[in-house]
Amino acid sequence: MATAEQLKSLIRSHFDNDIERFTTIALQVAAYEAQQGHTAVAQEIRSLVDDAKSKRKSVVAKWFRDDLRNLALSESPSTRLTSLVVPDVLRDRIQRVIHEYRQQHALKSHGLSHRRKILLVGPPGTGKTMTAQVLAHELRLTLFTIQIDKMVTKFMGETSAKLRQVFELIRAEEGVYLFDEFDAIAGERTLENDVGEMRRVLNALLQFIEHDTSDSLVVAATNSPRLLDRALFRRFDDVIYYELPDFAERRQLMKNVLGGFLPKRPPWKTLEHESEGLSHAEIDNACQDAIKQAILMDTATVSAPLIRQMLGERQSAYKREDT
Repeated sequence: MATAEQLKSLIRSHFDNDIERFTTIALQVAAYEAQQGHTAVAQEIRSLVDDAKSKRKSVVAKWFRDDLRNLALSESPSTRLTSLVVPDVLRDRIQRVIHEYRQQHALKSHGLSHRRKILLVGPPGTGKTMTAQVLAHELRLTLFTIQIDKMVTKFMGETSAKLRQVFELIRAEEGVYLFDEFDAIAGERTLENDVGEMRRVLNALLQFIEHDTSDSLVVAATNSPRLLDRALFRRFDDVIYYELPDFAERRQLMKNVLGGFLPKRPPWKTLEHESEGLSHAEIDNACQDAIKQAILMDTATVSAPLIRQMLGERQSAYKREDT
């Protein structure tokens, strides 16, 4: 039997129309019943919660298709955690997010919530978007990529209204929500080129993030952390910093992408120099280009000069920028 406090909390959350709080307390009751040995009752409560969530998803799916298709792109990624070439410390932090999500019922039974608001910071092409894809795949959730450029408009109040729609979707449809180029709507409020409308958008964003109690994962990514308003950082459960890959990571990435096309004796010392300063995405693209060229040349592997050529083409873009 649920405790008196749990019953009162259930009643309050019902009349407050707080679905997330009601669901959390119901799962706490299920955990309590399981601890008392009432496994059948506990399972029945969990089944009722799961059925209710399924019904809400079907309603939200239609709403999403009709009203939000221009604000968010949905996909079901197939990118595994093993595909992410990052330092072990960073991988452990991503794994912790996954583990806490999978064990969220255990955390909720103690009044705690899982890590679900994540800020990813780092140069372009270092794995931020890929991390969101990994989280969605490993947790079997839909990835929703928010189209920031379609959210920001010149009409007063419209951007905040669209932002509210997105957070209503986050609450109603469990998934991974990626806000890429986050600084476009989360810029520092004291910037000289700021305008009143964007300050209102930022204030609304701060409130939406802070008050969001859904089970969805909110993932924000930025290449320019200095542009972000400092008040945002404490709204996130984790802030993860990405760097350009060191040579061990670059070598592993080349092995992963080239696969069976990798030459028997790769000139790693030369490739270390050729790949210096390139991002994960640039190395991936260079290897893909080398594979395509090898296929067109009807060769079984990528030659050392070919991979050096493709890496060199990626490097040449930076040389032109410096001139």
